[in-house]
Amino acid sequence: MELLFPRQSPPQQTTPQHAPYPPKTAALGGHPNVGTDVPISAVFLFLFICGAVSHMTIFQLNLRRGHKFIMSAMLFGFCMARIVTCIMRIVWACRPNNVSVAIAANVFVAAGVVLLFVINLIFAQRIVRAAHPHSGWHPLFSKSFIAVYVLIVITLIMLIIANVQNFYTLNKNTKRIDRDIILYGQTFYALVSFLPIPLVIGGLVIPRTTRVEKFGSGRYRSKIYILLGAAFFLCLGACYRLGTSFKTPVPIDQKSPAYFSRGSFYFFNFTIELLVVLFYILVRVDRRFHIPNGSKEAGDYSGANVQVEPGKESQEGGVSETRILSEEEVFDDASTTHVNGELRKEEDVENGLEKSEKA
Repeated sequence: MELLFPRQSPPQQTTPQHAPYPPKTAALGGHPNVGTDVPISAVFLFLFICGAVSHMTIFQLNLRRGHKFIMSAMLFGFCMARIVTCIMRIVWACRPNNVSVAIAANVFVAAGVVLLFVINLIFAQRIVRAAHPHSGWHPLFSKSFIAVYVLIVITLIMLIIANVQNFYTLNKNTKRIDRDIILYGQTFYALVSFLPIPLVIGGLVIPRTTRVEKFGSGRYRSKIYILLGAAFFLCLGACYRLGTSFKTPVPIDQKSPAYFSRGSFYFFNFTIELLVVLFYILVRVDRRFHIPNGSKEAGDYSGANVQVEPGKESQEGGVSETRILSEEEVFDDASTTHVNGELRKEEDVENGLEKSEKA
C-alpha cells in the first residue's frame, strides 16, 4: 500500500534559502523514488519510443507517396515530449533534491497532452465538414477553430510561467495567482478535450442538406467511433487532473490523499495517452482521416471540385465525370473508382438494350 499511496515528501530534504524552492503542497503522483518510479517510467519510456518510431515511419512513407498527413508528425512530437517527461522523472527520482529537474518534469507533464487535444479537434472538424460541407467550411466556423488554437497556445504559455514561478517565490499572494492560472488552464484544457464529442454528435443530430462527402478510407461511422473513443479517454484524464487540482492543497509533510497516488498519476496521464497513441497506429488514422491536399471549400473532400483537363478521357473511353456518392457508398468501404466503373458499364448495357428494342 505504501507504493500506491506514498508520502509526498522526499527523504531528508531541507528547504533551501534561495530560489528555486521545493514544493510545499502535495501533487498528483507525489515525489518520485528510485524503487517505484524509475522502473515504471522506464517502461513508459520504451513504449513512447516505439510510438514515436511508428508514427514517424508512417509519416515518412506517406510523404514519399505524396500522402501528406501532418497529424502523424504531431503524434511523433507528442511521443517525443513524453519521452523527455519520462527521462526527467527518472532523473528527478535519482536526484530528489534537485528542484530544477522537478520544475522541468512538472512542465513537461502539463504541456505534452495539448498536441493530442489539437489532433482530435482537427479530426472533429473534418468529420463535421464531411457531413455539413457548406456550414463546415463557413468562414465563421473555420475562424472559431483558429481562435481555439490561439487560446490553446496562450494558455500553455500561461501554465508554463505559473508553474515555474510557483517554485521561485514564497509570496502567498503570488502563489495564489499562480494557482488561479493553473486552475484556469486545466479547466480550459478539460473543455478542449471534451469539445470533439459535442461537435461530432451535433453534426449527426443536425439534419443534413447534402450527402456526406466521403474522405479517407474506411466507413464514415468508423471515423466517428474512433474519434469519440479517443476523446472520451483523453477527457477522462483531463477531468481527473482538474478535479484533483480543485481539492484543498495538502501540506507535503502530511499523508498524501488517495487521489494523488502514483497509480492515479500513471493511469490518468501516461496510460491513457499511450493507449490513444497506439490506437491511432492500429486503426491507421493516416488513411482514415486523410483529405486531399489544399482542401479549402465544400466538395474538395470528395473530389467534386477537381477540374478535368479538356480531351482527357476515362479508362472506359468516355469523359471523366464526378458523381455524388450514394448513402450506401458513403457508409461502406467500396472504392469510388470501382463503383463509377461498374455504373458506367451498367448504363452501357441498358442503353444497348434500349437501342435493340427500338430497332
